Amino acid sequence: MERLVSTIAIIPARGGSKRIPRKNIVPFRGRPMIGWTIEAALQSGVFETVLVSTDDADIAEVARTEGAEVPFLRDAHADDQSPVSEAIITALHQAERHYATSFSSVTQLMPNCPLRGAAEIRAAWAHFRQGPHRFQISAFEFGWMNPWWAGRLKPDGQPDWLFPKERMNRSQDLERLYCPTGAIWIAEAAALVAARSFYGPGHVLCPMSWQAAVDIDDYSDLDMAEALAELAARGPRAAR
Repeated sequence: MERLVSTIAIIPARGGSKRIPRKNIVPFRGRPMIGWTIEAALQSGVFETVLVSTDDADIAEVARTEGAEVPFLRDAHADDQSPVSEAIITALHQAERHYATSFSSVTQLMPNCPLRGAAEIRAAWAHFRQGPHRFQISAFEFGWMNPWWAGRLKPDGQPDWLFPKERMNRSQDLERLYCPTGAIWIAEAAALVAARSFYGPGHVLCPMSWQAAVDIDDYSDLDMAEALAELAARGPRAAR
């Protein structure tokens, strides 16, 4: 049976990013990067509230211009040591006080995943509604970078294989593996507060395409995301 929930999307966007300074509002495809996530959240039609949680007044102003609600600045967990789940819980509590309401669900949308669109959000939400789970994390299937063949490099150059039995197998004979991405994380609000993490009891993965799942953390990621966006703009044949 489909679950009915009051929904809030929280986009965490602190101002102190280091690998790409001002990353959340750096230009990406002609607009501040955070704008793409805000647009996807609004166009998905899933959320009653699309809120940006930030400690930075400039980011707050950009987010408002892009259409998000920023009625307050984050009052805790804005440093680079705090888990993002704590920032989300802080924002959730602030939002419930501000709007004088409680939310049944909370969705975390990282602003450094600008290739994730409204369609991916709707698909993730359909998956969440249909299941009995309380925590759902977006993930993508590993492709040509096969983790079954991973190894540590010893000081003398010899490999220390993580999966010595599987490393000799053909890729098509190996089990599929998945990697989490910050694109779309969903949880029941009360369960998230209790667990203090989206990796709460019984959490599940919801697969999505690796292209839509791209997380931008450094400039090489930014270059790749821009190249993927350009290919997608040329049409399906170019993007393959």
